[in-house]
Amino acid sequence: MVLRAIEARGVTRRYGEVQALAGVDLEVEQGSVVAVLGPNGAGKTTLVEILEGLRRRDGGDVVVLGADPALSSRRWRSRIGAVLQLGAETDELTVGEMVTANARYYPRPLDVDGLLDAIDLTAQRDRRVQQLSGGQRRRLDLALGLVGDPELLFLDEPTTGLDPEVRQRIWDFIKSLTAKGTTFLLTTHYMEEAEHLADRVAVLVGGRIVASGPPGQLAGAPAAEISFRRTGPLRDAALPDDLPAESIIDDGAFVVVTAEKPSAVVTQLVTWAGGLGGELEDLAVERRGLEDVYLDLLTGLNNAEETSS
Repeated sequence: MVLRAIEARGVTRRYGEVQALAGVDLEVEQGSVVAVLGPNGAGKTTLVEILEGLRRRDGGDVVVLGADPALSSRRWRSRIGAVLQLGAETDELTVGEMVTANARYYPRPLDVDGLLDAIDLTAQRDRRVQQLSGGQRRRLDLALGLVGDPELLFLDEPTTGLDPEVRQRIWDFIKSLTAKGTTFLLTTHYMEEAEHLADRVAVLVGGRIVASGPPGQLAGAPAAEISFRRTGPLRDAALPDDLPAESIIDDGAFVVVTAEKPSAVVTQLVTWAGGLGGELEDLAVERRGLEDVYLDLLTGLNNAEETSS
């Protein structure tokens, strides 16, 4: 039996004449990471605030950790955490004081020293919040969201402004928490982050989920492109007829083969080239990433909207 931390059906929300959410369906399994992607104004913040119990919905059904967020109790709130894009820290407190104070609100908080070490804030433990850099403040936001050891954590742009080394360290920490059952709902514009962390991705555009699935399969599994330059005996040679390819572009100087199974194509091309006494010069294999699929999806939706209007 699949246990779900979040179940939303037909969620709607309107602000005057603006339909922020137009019937959103979203499921998040316990112990998974789901990333909600979408352009600014798509309705991501409204959706997350409804799921957190901070904003009412106009219609639809929502169950988060077994309860309706709109009717949430203090005990229910102790089971969730939130890392907002803009934190609200008290500048006069030290990092250690801030995190320790927040830990007291929860029945089973994480060890403060261990948490600060995990997100690289140990050296700033006794530093006042007002003295922190932008990246350090962002890590403090994460500490404040995580210290209660929530069952479900909402992350809004969690690694904005962090250097690659610290970002990777935080990603590893998030993965360690999912391994023990913590659920994450992530909103981000950073495609590599979604690709690295998320089990599933949902694309929200115009108040609707327009695509969802594992990052590698969103909007159809993105095929790989195998390319090489025609030189020497390969310049005028016919390509193998039985290449397992979706498409082939051959302009006589360069060949680009699109295929779902690139290893089979490369093996066949190497054999073909070797049989002719040639080499696959400038050989490259590239698989389209989540960002490519996401941008293609938005472009397609924009084109469809322009055509219909």
